[in-house]
Parts: sequence; structure tokens; C-alpha cells
Amino acid sequence: MDQPVVWITGASSGIGEALAYAFARHYPKVRLVLSARREGELARVANTTGLPKEQCLILPLDLAQSATLPSKVSQVLSHFGKVDIMVHNGGVSQRALVKETCIEVDRIIMETNFFGAVVLTKALLPSMLERKSGRFVVISSVVGKFATPKRSAYAASKHALHGFFDALRAECWQENIKVLIVCPGYIRTQISLNAFTGNGEKYGLMDLAQAKGIPAETCAEKIIQAIQQDKKEINIAGAKEWLGIYLNRFFPSLLHRVVRKINVT
Repeated sequence: MDQPVVWITGASSGIGEALAYAFARHYPKVRLVLSARREGELARVANTTGLPKEQCLILPLDLAQSATLPSKVSQVLSHFGKVDIMVHNGGVSQRALVKETCIEVDRIIMETNFFGAVVLTKALLPSMLERKSGRFVVISSVVGKFATPKRSAYAASKHALHGFFDALRAECWQENIKVLIVCPGYIRTQISLNAFTGNGEKYGLMDLAQAKGIPAETCAEKIIQAIQQDKKEINIAGAKEWLGIYLNRFFPSLLHRVVRKINVT
């Protein structure tokens, strides 16, 4: 692992960008594949890592366009020969009630957050099984454990990730395929700015809780530590989110009453 090949989706900002820098700091010989829709921003991130150009592959993609993704896997394997760590970080959030959200928005959130990761995984898995080595790092969310208002499709997509990758871990452990599921709470990123409203428009506002959240750099460091410690799942959250996790585990009926009173934006 002194020269790992690490592929990060959603690498143009937020947790994905912070992870690119963290991997570069911890593993100076790392080879990074940086993916997102905005090629210019990916180039900026690659340059900011300080890594030699030959150690960074900029690979724009759209997770919602499933049919295009297997060819992206072929490009990466052709370029670097393998992928040691696949970080499923790309995704989109939501800011709308169920009754306000058109089905097209539900579908695009599921395509981006869930099916995009599934298609990439299924295309990449055979090469990992052949080598008997590989790790998937799945950036889920605290709402992958329990849902809150105005996040119905987003929470559904994160719950789905847990189910799929828990099953993958159980199926492939003998082939040394590992899975880490990361459940962040409020992280200081621009996720709310790009979130979908009920009709598919961008929300365009910074959530107050998001603005006061854990720095993305801190989140990235905790993810690196979890990989090094071979953990299966971690929560990266503030006090309120931890309270929700605790209540969900031990007092679910109480959590249901608490959640419906939350004033989320």
C-alpha cells in the first residue's frame, strides 16, 4: 500500500477533494483517479495535491449516466492496471418534502447516489477478485441510518448503499475484498448549495448546520485512519447526530418522536 491506486468520485469539492489531499499527504507515491462532472475543478484539485502529473488521472464522469460508467472502469484499468481503493463519494442531496418532490427527482437522486456506485462496483469487482485484493470506501450519511424530513430520496439512496455494500462485504471477504461505510453528519461542504428542490432546481443556499459542521479536512483524516485500522463502518458526526444514532439503536420510538419535530432546511 505504499503506492496505492485510489479512485475518488465527487473529487472536485467537499469530502472528495479533501480526501484527494489527505491521500497525497499520507501516501506520496499514491496514484489518484479523480472523477466528477467538472473537468476544470478536477484539474485544480490534481494540481493542488502537489503530486506529479503522471500520478493523477483526471477522469470526468456523470454518475447518473450509468451506461457510460463501465467504459470509465476500462480506462482506469488500462491506465494504472488496477484499483486498490474505490471511494464512492459522488452524490447529490435533497431539500424538499415528499409531497413536493416529483418522481423524476427521486429517480435522479437514486441514479446518482446508488446506481452509479453499483455500476462502477460491478464493473470493477472482477479485477479485484482476480487479484484477491481491493477495498470500497462508501460515503453514506447519518441519514443512511435514520431519515429526517425533506431528505426522503436522499435517505433512501443512503439506506440502499448500506444494504448493497454490507452484502458485498459478506460475500467477498474470503477474496480479501473489504468495505468501509462512512456515515458523516454535518460536514462543512457545499452539498446544500447543489441539493435538489422538489422540481429539480438547485437549492442554492448554505444550511446553517452545514456551515457550522465538521471541516471536510477533519472528515478526510478520520476516513484515512479508518482505512488504516481496517474498520467496517464509522460515524463522523457532531453531538446532535450522535444522539440520533444512539436513540435509533436503543430507543427507536423516542427517535421517531424527536425526528418529526426537527426543523430541517
